[in-house]
Amino acid sequence: MGRLDSRFIGIDELAAREKPEHDPSMSAIMPPFTSTANQYMRQELKYESDLIYHVFKGIEKPWNWGSAGEGYPDTSESLRSAMSRNPYMKVYVASGYYDLATPYFATEYTLSHMGLDPSLRANIATGEYEAGHMMYIHSPCLEQLKGDIGRFIESNSGA
Repeated sequence: MGRLDSRFIGIDELAAREKPEHDPSMSAIMPPFTSTANQYMRQELKYESDLIYHVFKGIEKPWNWGSAGEGYPDTSESLRSAMSRNPYMKVYVASGYYDLATPYFATEYTLSHMGLDPSLRANIATGEYEAGHMMYIHSPCLEQLKGDIGRFIESNSGA
């Protein structure tokens, strides 16, 4: 099952492994991303090189969790602090229902348990999408996201 999008299903060579050998959602998404990036750099930017462009090149593992130790990162304290210091700060959080990297309910739980002053809760808006982590790769979700972000910006622009 795909981590970035759980609708992508793959088959591991050895099913008894503790961890999957690949993420089927990455296997489906990375080839078009890589070829598009290469085409853009060469044709639009006129950048020529014999070097191979790697989208991630291993940056996704091993991750340095810093102060989170071996657990999971918790940025809610930093967000709460920033919003408390700047009560005019507005936040939009987009979540895909099929995202296992940043699960929808984990986001909802974090936002509702971060200890934010109740007067600031209205400064956080959320949008949910029939998508995985990258909702913009599905045209209908991209249109929905575009509209939601546009309305969020417009409603918070003071115009």
